[in-house]
Amino acid sequence: MEASEVPVATVTQRSQKSVESQVGRIYEGFAKLPPDAQFRMLELKRENHIDYLKGGLRQLPSSFCILDALRPWVCFWNLHSSALLGESVDDQLQNNIVDFLSRCQDPNGGYGGGPAQMPHLATTYAAVCSLVTLGGHKALSSINRSEMYMFLRQMKHPSGGFRIHDGGEIDVRACYAAISVASILNILDDELVQNVGNYILSCQTYEGGISAEPGTEAHGGYTFCGVATMIMINQVNQLDLPRLIDWLVFQQGKECGFKGRTNKLVDCCYSFWQGGTFALLQRACSTIDQQLVIPVGGNTFKVNFNDIGHNFVKRRVEMEPLFDGRALQLYLLLCSQEENGGLKDKPGKSRDFYHTCYALSGLSLSQHIWSDDESLLMPRAVLGPYSNLLEPIHPLFNVVLERYHEARDFFTTFWLSNIIVL
Repeated sequence: MEASEVPVATVTQRSQKSVESQVGRIYEGFAKLPPDAQFRMLELKRENHIDYLKGGLRQLPSSFCILDALRPWVCFWNLHSSALLGESVDDQLQNNIVDFLSRCQDPNGGYGGGPAQMPHLATTYAAVCSLVTLGGHKALSSINRSEMYMFLRQMKHPSGGFRIHDGGEIDVRACYAAISVASILNILDDELVQNVGNYILSCQTYEGGISAEPGTEAHGGYTFCGVATMIMINQVNQLDLPRLIDWLVFQQGKECGFKGRTNKLVDCCYSFWQGGTFALLQRACSTIDQQLVIPVGGNTFKVNFNDIGHNFVKRRVEMEPLFDGRALQLYLLLCSQEENGGLKDKPGKSRDFYHTCYALSGLSLSQHIWSDDESLLMPRAVLGPYSNLLEPIHPLFNVVLERYHEARDFFTTFWLSNIIVL
């Protein structure tokens, strides 16, 4: 390069500078306000968010037709966000959602993106988590567990991974969807777990994060899916955890939020995908060498996979958070929150149900990440008014913890009693 030549910024560099500038102006304006005005700006607009979410469960405009194959996801994003805010749906709407999801359930197991659509592991996860979030006998008993198990077996690939649907791609997302659904429904066994760990290990990259499939780029969403799956199958200690953590900590930038990949822009949804991985490692690292086993006979032991998810949230949090949770809350409340309800990717973007769901999930994690006893929060864990406090989630499944426990009890005691009666 000649001495007189000026380097030309790339598109990525220009976009990054633009976002930093927008976020910087928001923070500078906030810093100049008196304390009482700052306190008001940090308020979570709870009622406005609830109104926005309720509208998404009742009637969507025609522009949403592009999400026709994702309708269980729309249910989950709205139901889970409402549950995080402490809001439930009325009985009629709950019945309507259960009936709709039942029509999405394939007779041979799994859920499609809509009625009569091909069953798909991603929409199966969304449908099951929606029904767990609704809770109650009608919702939980609507899931055909025996056919679900057969569907999961059919999606199993010899590589150890899972196909996302019949003839579809094999990736870490599919592994997470299959294993998490099986864990929630209490049907996880050796056949489903076989070689899953080896497949996910093949997706850990030189950076330390986990990619969608072998040979591709480390990504926040797939990293969460990979780590959560490895915990559920009791193999997280096989990952290169120091390198994984090293990659993770550099994903929180000067904007205070997380990005999903190296050299990408901040995005509020990664407050869950990246922040959630930290929440998993806080518990996993402290007990990484423990084996969750049950006696089979004599000196033989067998891993009880279905208890791992249940016992995981009982583990003590012995490792301090490795990210700045209050800074993350600052980004979510000032840069992602819309005054009239809903949350958005970043300044300059529009609100949507997806980003609202995962921004609120990340907000909940950052509020609760210091404590292993949800009744004993650290005094400064919640940024802004204490009314900002959201319901805690199960970090493996991203469902409200109370709803998970109800489902856990149902799929153990209820189904066990049915077997005994039969």
